[in-house]
Amino acid sequence: MRAASSRSGLRLLAAAAALAAAGTAAAAGCAKPVYLTFDTGHMGVAPLVAEVLARHGVKATFFLANERTRTDGSSLDDEWAPWWRARAAEGHAFGSHTWDHLVWQADTAAGLRLRPTAGPDAGKTLTLTPAQYCAELRRPAERFQAMTGQTMLPLFRAPAGRTSPALLAAAKACGFTHVGWSPAGFLGDELPSDKYPNDKLLSQALQKVRPGDILLAHLGIWSRQDPWAPAVLEPLVTGLQARGLCFATLREHPLYAAAAAPR
Repeated sequence: MRAASSRSGLRLLAAAAALAAAGTAAAAGCAKPVYLTFDTGHMGVAPLVAEVLARHGVKATFFLANERTRTDGSSLDDEWAPWWRARAAEGHAFGSHTWDHLVWQADTAAGLRLRPTAGPDAGKTLTLTPAQYCAELRRPAERFQAMTGQTMLPLFRAPAGRTSPALLAAAKACGFTHVGWSPAGFLGDELPSDKYPNDKLLSQALQKVRPGDILLAHLGIWSRQDPWAPAVLEPLVTGLQARGLCFATLREHPLYAAAAAPR
């Protein structure tokens, strides 16, 4: 009887401790988080994005590829190194988007069939072994460390979100975990402006985004005529904050925190 009572008391104490810890974590951090993420792009809106994030105290997660910019350079070249260094100093999080923005096409007996949209082989179809794909994942991480002195998270986003079991296994073998986005988190900045104007995208996101969602946007989309940022970004941030939501990086996401933890 005493043993049963003791076990019951221990369970109650453990439950109380867990509740206290949860309450402390919520008070210290973000009780209703959403996870804003940006993939690289032509970088034309990158300074505006940084201004909005800083103005509203938002921390985001960036996925880096070496994409062509409006100045005929690339998003990870020396021109943009100070921009990345400043974002790293602000406490944002960073993952890989493959060096040449490799879009998965198919799995073959020879390896992964991919189509880069950046770099010298843009528009061609390549077949990479798992080891070669891992090298493509590591190149942004190596460049990021050279630019910022910080270590990139072992997270990646496949361009266009296109994956396969073989691609995910190849990435996992070299320590990378894939991150997609939530259905409501697709913010539509890569859609045509005439059919999806900014006010429509903003209204849709404000209605549908819920706590826990991973949101996807880009640092500039070539095909969009009416830039999404900051026209949608700023009212989206303030609108979600007014609903009681807050912003966290993928370092804090329950599915990715363990992968992102320092080793």
